[in-house]
Amino acid sequence: MKKLNSNNIKLAIQKEGRLTEETLDFLKRSGFIFETSKRQLFSLCRNFPLEILYVRIGDIPKYVSSGIVDLGIVGQNVLYEERPQVGKLLNLRFGFCSLVIAVPKESNYKSISDLENKTIATTYPNSVKKYFQKSGIGIETITINGSVEITPALGIAQAISDLVSTGSTLALNDLRELETIYKSEAVLIANKSINIQKQNLLDKLMVRFKGVLSADSYKYIMMNAPKEILPKLKKIIPGLKSPTIAPLGKEGWLSVQSVIKEDIFWETIERLKKIGATGIIVLPIEKMIL
Repeated sequence: MKKLNSNNIKLAIQKEGRLTEETLDFLKRSGFIFETSKRQLFSLCRNFPLEILYVRIGDIPKYVSSGIVDLGIVGQNVLYEERPQVGKLLNLRFGFCSLVIAVPKESNYKSISDLENKTIATTYPNSVKKYFQKSGIGIETITINGSVEITPALGIAQAISDLVSTGSTLALNDLRELETIYKSEAVLIANKSINIQKQNLLDKLMVRFKGVLSADSYKYIMMNAPKEILPKLKKIIPGLKSPTIAPLGKEGWLSVQSVIKEDIFWETIERLKKIGATGIIVLPIEKMIL
């Protein structure tokens, strides 16, 4: 059996669950080469001193805070619920979900104030209690590990609080969302006492992670534009510093290349077309090192 190397960076990820596939995809897009199998307890990267451990999601904060591993990838909801003594390094932009309060569709509950003195079933009792305490509303909680949605039908609770991404599970169980407690996504966490040698490896790893995240946040575009609109065009797409501009064979026309942010992509494209840009080509960016 292969042994772990104490000099390598150790990263704990969810063995099987909501974040597993997206985490593995993110690591591979970051350039790490390793083999995976449902039976594996850990993987050794072939091109970087990184060892990936597959564990229960609830154990990851404990492993990181105690120094058993150096890094972990968990949902931010775990940090909200458990408040572990770890450092948060990056939001990873996947695994999006929300912790919500939901009630039976046919119930008369219109707001969280209607849940005064009611029982709420949840896997996240600390988050729920804190939320209602801030709102000045007294409730009881019952902790359920799995199948929270069934509790109102069983008469165990009048409402539930659980993670949702699309809301389809709530609908299938005749529940409706009443309010959102917080939004969550996958995050990279670290032990607060990483040694200097491993810190150097962590710095290199962070360059890779940030390169993938930056690429996901931008699109590369190429277009043709009449020379006279160049001042307006520069204001719309300044790029990282300035757009790349080259003359075309057609007199008075330019080829322009730049990057634009994903979250304002369509608004930017509409503005470019409005001022006269044509032949706009959009390409994904695999990595972007800032």
